[in-house]
Amino acid sequence: MITRQSYQIAKPATSLRVRLTAIILVPLLIIALAVGIWQLDYTRQKAEGIFDRSLLSTGLAIAADVARSGGDALSLETRDLLNDTSGGQVYYHAFAPSGVYVTGYATPPARPPEAVAAIGDGFYGFYDSTYFGSPVRALRLRQVNTVSGISGTYTYTVWQERAVLDALARDLAWQVMVVMGVLIGTVALVVWFGVNLGLRPLLNLEDAISRRNADDLSPIRRRVPPEARGLVLRLNALFEQVEATIQAQASFVSNAAHQLRNPIAGVLAMAEAVRRAPTPEDTRARAGELLTSARQVRDLANRLLTLERASAAGQARERVDLGALLDEIARDLQGRAAAQSVDLVLDLGRAPPVVMADRLMLREAVLNLIDNALRHGGPDLRQIKIGLAMIDGFARLWVSDDGRGLSADEVPLALARFGQVGTTEGSGLGLSITAAVVATHGGQLAIAPSTATPNGLSVTMILPLAELGQPAQMATSRADEAANRASAGAGGGSDAPVTQAPRPATAP
Repeated sequence: MITRQSYQIAKPATSLRVRLTAIILVPLLIIALAVGIWQLDYTRQKAEGIFDRSLLSTGLAIAADVARSGGDALSLETRDLLNDTSGGQVYYHAFAPSGVYVTGYATPPARPPEAVAAIGDGFYGFYDSTYFGSPVRALRLRQVNTVSGISGTYTYTVWQERAVLDALARDLAWQVMVVMGVLIGTVALVVWFGVNLGLRPLLNLEDAISRRNADDLSPIRRRVPPEARGLVLRLNALFEQVEATIQAQASFVSNAAHQLRNPIAGVLAMAEAVRRAPTPEDTRARAGELLTSARQVRDLANRLLTLERASAAGQARERVDLGALLDEIARDLQGRAAAQSVDLVLDLGRAPPVVMADRLMLREAVLNLIDNALRHGGPDLRQIKIGLAMIDGFARLWVSDDGRGLSADEVPLALARFGQVGTTEGSGLGLSITAAVVATHGGQLAIAPSTATPNGLSVTMILPLAELGQPAQMATSRADEAANRASAGAGGGSDAPVTQAPRPATAP
């Protein structure tokens, strides 16, 4: 049965185009609103100024005509002003110094007390009042004239309905709003198209990436704006890691198939030999050989699975006391070492360090180092020393022996997957597993001749302490420096060359 995986992505966020447009337009709209409110207030004040000047012009014209005609008639020009000043009819009233009615409408709008106090007996003043229930704007003008032989201060009142002023203010405000609306709309269009133009390099980048096939992990080499360069660099780094992981997995599968082919062929051959054994004794002997071969294949398969798991080790980490872990491992291997006449020596220091690690995989890594020493140390192997120390915020764990050791040319082969130095038993995966475990914990593996004896080998694991609280990627560079300073000897510094194990490729 074929199953299909569906991949879900997070709910998309607000469009970048919309966000940029809003970020630019919202402040402009707020500023435009503030300017609009100010402009409306200014427009109303301006309309009142225009209205008041029209009333004053009309009042002066009426006063001049009254003085010239004795109050009997107004000129045609003044009548035109009365009929259409600021878009509406104007009313007027005039009385003599003695209070006698001269001309105009019978009763002018009453002045409110505040207007009386503000204007007093001044030359002229404006005030708001009502005239037959309608709000009006009025002018009170005092002027010295001689009318029909009577000289003195004549008082003229000119007024017009407030609705005319409101209509004028609305017209001016509407013109301002139309102009501002056109400006805001124009700016919005310019911003929208400007944002689209600015985002075009990102859209081109998206299009270029979408055109790639699944096998194309080559770096992106397009010209991009400085703001997107960091994203492209991180994508290129991710592509490089993914490609390295795919290559490592392909190499692993190829090597595993190659390494399993011969043992499986041997098992099949032994099974065929058991089937064709001529006697029961031969059958039992060949069955024993078959069982041995099958166990070797099982051990190789287990090692391969361990190596694959080591590449992703450290996902479920805990605080691991390295002193307690090494003591446990030494007790477990004491019997095997004694059987080979080898002494296991523990040097845990005064305060064994604590690391954040996958305990099971870290135990497997240390077991592989001791197993390699017991398996490949040779007939002269007499002692394996396991030590702990702290250096610059890192734990240094080393396993050194006095066996045959490795030459500088043999170290890369020993570190390679399935690499074996000489014709010895084993899968050739022990050091590879250890290197993978150390790398996924942000550490470093260093190999150098032992300082305890002229021969022998010392393998050092540098691991970040739990107190650092930093991820493996951040600790790696500092672990390299610590590995360089830990000069490969179980007992301290040495001038012998140190070889650092390359880190296996891991999934990003």
